[in-house]
Amino acid sequence: MTHVEESIRRIERYYELVDRDDIAALVSLFTADAVYERPGYPPIKGNDALERFYREDRVIATGKHSLRGVVAEKDKIAVHGDFAGRLKDGQSVSLRFADFFRITPEGRISRRDTFFFSPLV
Repeated sequence: MTHVEESIRRIERYYELVDRDDIAALVSLFTADAVYERPGYPPIKGNDALERFYREDRVIATGKHSLRGVVAEKDKIAVHGDFAGRLKDGQSVSLRFADFFRITPEGRISRRDTFFFSPLV
């Protein structure tokens, strides 16, 4: 298996862990100084902040990611997909998203940027 194939598998595993709410395992996929940027939040920096985000700040209670496509080149992976679930306030949510990841040579996630398909203008 090539480095790119291993990286794609790691990203697919990330979504499996998020959907299972296995926070410890998903945070372990990131480097200690990883940065996650997501609309509506200040940049999330480091494992402690990532863990706090997933345990406390994330407004999603449960849900499932369905990947439409993954494109990878060296240390960059782009993902396009759908998410359906329930927010902590009980509201249902269904949306399209795109994520962009940077992967270290050791196979850990050093950066994630998320975008949502939503009309703003």
